[in-house]
Amino acid sequence: MASEALINQLNEILKHEWTGVAQYSQASFIIEGVWREVYADKFLGDAKESFGHAQLVGEKIVALGGVPVATRNEIKQSKNLVEVLEFSRDFEAKAVEMYTKAIELAEPTRSLVVFLEDILKEEQEGVDEYTKLLRDTPASHASMSGEPVRKSG
Repeated sequence: MASEALINQLNEILKHEWTGVAQYSQASFIIEGVWREVYADKFLGDAKESFGHAQLVGEKIVALGGVPVATRNEIKQSKNLVEVLEFSRDFEAKAVEMYTKAIELAEPTRSLVVFLEDILKEEQEGVDEYTKLLRDTPASHASMSGEPVRKSG
């Protein structure tokens, strides 16, 4: 049986993932305007990812002899797209912290560490993606060729 500290950490992660299901779903519902078509699907996809992580973590808690929580934390919501993107980046960053702590508690059980690292990788990709989405790089300054953009004038 796993340590009580590890089971508790996994349950905190599970609560966080349940929160992600609700928060990302809500964002997909309320996003409006010209970006709705793009971001509603993105947020819904992230809700599904959180649900998948919740399934994995819940099953692992039971396998380790614990009982999974069925609660979530309070969600953050806004109709302002930039705020929603910031909430999302922060949410993913918190998940990275939580999985990193769980990995430390899981040592030296290599299979459990690898299990958690696989999810951690996806969470870090989420941080990276939301960080890039929040960059305000005007299209006139972007270059797809890799060549530096030169200002005229």
